[in-house]
Amino acid sequence: MSNLVSGLLSNLRNTVILSSIITLVVVGGYLQHAGGLDAIFVQAVLRFLHLVFGIMWIGLLYYFNFVQLRKMPEIPAELKPAVSKYIAPEALFWFRWAALLTWVAGVLLAYNRGYLVDAFALGLTSGVPQLKHSFIGLGMWLATVMFFNVWVFIWPNQKIALGIVEADADAKAKAAKTAMLFSRLNTFLSIPMLATMGMNQTIFG
Repeated sequence: MSNLVSGLLSNLRNTVILSSIITLVVVGGYLQHAGGLDAIFVQAVLRFLHLVFGIMWIGLLYYFNFVQLRKMPEIPAELKPAVSKYIAPEALFWFRWAALLTWVAGVLLAYNRGYLVDAFALGLTSGVPQLKHSFIGLGMWLATVMFFNVWVFIWPNQKIALGIVEADADAKAKAAKTAMLFSRLNTFLSIPMLATMGMNQTIFG
């Protein structure tokens, strides 16, 4: 039994496959309870996906800012290629696609719930501010700026800084600083964004 568990958990693919199978069973149970693929069930699935992708995105953002960027200056020069050639490119792959999928799932969730336009208009579509939509709209705009930063500034500059795209030393240094600043900006924006995402449903229902 212990060998079976060890075999499953030692291989990430096996771990994710088993976890996904259990998740599908759980989702199937909710589907049976809901009585069909109605708007509420679709909303629940979208919220679940938004949460999973969002945890990966923000988790990696915090890893970069709270761990990698802070500790890189302390790593001996001969060991830095282990991070820049192996760890960082892999982390950036999951980081940028998690950002995209988080944003898409969030937009689809807002559309499914019927407040997509109201939220992006910050609750001003009726002329009178609707605070429920103003707050979630603020979070959606912050997330949109963060998503834009990932694909337009962070990833293109990281490709240069990490040597994925050929460039001279000055260009690499400039790109690394630009990527760092936009990553730090996303960290700055993430905390108020998470406040709106975490509190809006509880306060306004």
